[in-house]
Amino acid sequence: MPELPEVEVVRAGLAPAVTGSRVLGVEVFEPRSLRRHDPTTGVFEELLTGARIEAAVRRGKFLWMPLDTGRALLAHLGMSGQLLLRTPDAPLVPLLRARLHVASPAHGDLAVDFVDQRIFGSLAIERMVETEDGAPAGYSGDAGETDASWRTRLPVPVAHIARDPLDPAFDDARFLAALRARRTGIKRALLDQNLVSGIGNIYADEALWSARVHYDEPSSAVGPVRSRRLLAAVREVFERALAEGGTSFDAQYVNVNGASGYFAHSLNAYGQQGRPCPRCGTPIVREQFMNRSSHRCPRCQRRR
Repeated sequence: MPELPEVEVVRAGLAPAVTGSRVLGVEVFEPRSLRRHDPTTGVFEELLTGARIEAAVRRGKFLWMPLDTGRALLAHLGMSGQLLLRTPDAPLVPLLRARLHVASPAHGDLAVDFVDQRIFGSLAIERMVETEDGAPAGYSGDAGETDASWRTRLPVPVAHIARDPLDPAFDDARFLAALRARRTGIKRALLDQNLVSGIGNIYADEALWSARVHYDEPSSAVGPVRSRRLLAAVREVFERALAEGGTSFDAQYVNVNGASGYFAHSLNAYGQQGRPCPRCGTPIVREQFMNRSSHRCPRCQRRR
């Protein structure tokens, strides 16, 4: 599943085109891509057609577009979902699951295509709820008016998701206290989207390598200094990945123009098994972890 940098690259590409746009029509080519939409709330196409898109917003790995109807279009990218900007008459491709026709105030008529190879992703129209702390629900750049009501509202399925470390409203002290209170391994804690959002396997491995922390060390044993260093490492690796357009290992993750990111060339630990650690030269190892893998340097990341 795309992690925070990949979803933010998509959000940033969508925002200038869709903010303030009016949905002229909707075509659904694969009903399974609407499986998370609750039909009792209304027909997906009817709820979306005619609505005005207020912005493109992200919290962690979650992306949504608030509508002037008081609801939101929530996009789950899954493992291979893509949101692509196209001309209205762009040819239909085999993996196209849905197409939104929008009139953009900045770019004229456009098509927003939802392409998904594995059909793990989905689109849904969701109700919105207020944030518990009254702060903006997620990152939206500078879209819309600062007092717009949608800013402090988020889709119901996202309400339980924690803020991410790049969110201005992220509470460092609260997170660090919760991290030390967990009775679990440090990487498991980082992957818990109810504790901190946006971190997946790739960036957890990279941040742990940067902070010299073993992935299975108990989170309660990572002291205040090392915890702050780890949080700083998460932010630093996110920022570097964003600067390079995210991580693309294949053609499944692309930005809204269909271009791949190139942060895969800058990875220090993830996927680097057998290669020398950039810091000490010891070969990186790959170890089984939670039905997936973890990558670490045996010398730099000894378990304490």
